[in-house]
Amino acid sequence: MTNAFLEHVNITVSNPEHTAELLIKIFGWHIRWQGDATHAGRTIHVGTADNYIALFSKANPQKSVEDSYDTIGGLNHLGIVVDDLDDAEQRVRQAGYEPHSHADYEPGRRFYFNDGDDIEFEVVSY
Repeated sequence: MTNAFLEHVNITVSNPEHTAELLIKIFGWHIRWQGDATHAGRTIHVGTADNYIALFSKANPQKSVEDSYDTIGGLNHLGIVVDDLDDAEQRVRQAGYEPHSHADYEPGRRFYFNDGDDIEFEVVSY
């Protein structure tokens, strides 16, 4: 069997620069690439040397009116592993977002937050 891992996920956001700035501030990531993209859009790749989130936008993106949990192919949340959950939560709060749904579970701890585009992030520490 081939050793496989997730390299990236591509999501549509209202403002790639703003979302990239947020993810850099909270998770300490960096911009790997940015430029023109399909459908006359713009994309910023933000993450680590091994994996990233492609933040895509084109003129006038529309918010979904559907609940992702009710939609086949819906993006429910992105899970991000951190070393220090308390520090990550403080960074989320400093960025102006409200952590919610805290839980301790085997084998770790977690919380969630929603960004300005209502994309839900799960932040977890093992």
